[in-house]
Amino acid sequence: MAQPVSTEAIKDLREKTGAGVMECKRALTEAGGDFKKAEEFLRQRGLAVAEKRAERLASQGVIDAYIHAGGRIGVLVELNCETDFVARTDDFRALAHDLAMQIAATDPKYISTEDVPAGEEVNPEQDCLLSQPSIRYSNLTVLDLIHQTITKTGEAIRVRRFVRYELGR
Repeated sequence: MAQPVSTEAIKDLREKTGAGVMECKRALTEAGGDFKKAEEFLRQRGLAVAEKRAERLASQGVIDAYIHAGGRIGVLVELNCETDFVARTDDFRALAHDLAMQIAATDPKYISTEDVPAGEEVNPEQDCLLSQPSIRYSNLTVLDLIHQTITKTGEAIRVRRFVRYELGR
């Protein structure tokens, strides 16, 4: 018989991942109480959920602006979701701001590899925003950050467009 999962472990996993109580309990049970394995289980499950939700229309959202210190670099990014309720949440707004800072720091040319014109060769980890390693969380890509927020909010989220300005360029 499986060992019962402590409520403290469920609470800790929930705080770290933003997943629901029952999802955290199920993940910890599946992982035999191993916190890291439960996190990975939730991450994989979140990817599956994110793929299902990707097809839904995302017409609400926010435009976030970021001006880098000294005012030499500025970014506007449009991040879409399904409802204005989610667009107003702290998690969604934080994601939009993280994306704006990512764009300011890394200067990607495209949102994803699908946006690259045929015949043009690019380095996806450098030139495509969604494939880049996150500047804030080095073990995650930008797409992983978006998938985490999709898991928390339960809605499709997509980067619609961005523009980056730099003085003298």
